[in-house]
Amino acid sequence: MEENREVKPVRRRRHSAAFKAEAVRACMHPGVSIAAVALHYRLNANLLRRWVTDHEPQQSDAIIPSDKPMPIKQAEFVPLQLDLPDTAASTPDIVIEIRRGAAMVTVRWPASAAAECATWLQGWLR
Repeated sequence: MEENREVKPVRRRRHSAAFKAEAVRACMHPGVSIAAVALHYRLNANLLRRWVTDHEPQQSDAIIPSDKPMPIKQAEFVPLQLDLPDTAASTPDIVIEIRRGAAMVTVRWPASAAAECATWLQGWLR
């Protein structure tokens, strides 16, 4: 038989205004996620998100007046000179390693003459 156990209600925690402000300030740092801050303070991320959302209108009104546009500085054009390597010099050689018994032969062929390398290899393999 199962015992009847009384389920106790979960008591909600209450957080002080100073604690809320500290948690919200921690969320305002660049590159910090609300989820990470919530884990650190042992809070539900949705609750912390609500605190941040409630705090944002108070903070944004004090920082940027809505009737004045923000000045945007135009980016300057900076020319760059690229030193591109010569394509023939940057192409690696064709390297063929052939083993017969205990002997090993390595053949290096310029990549610019790949067709000639293929012809030579076909003749050698016959």
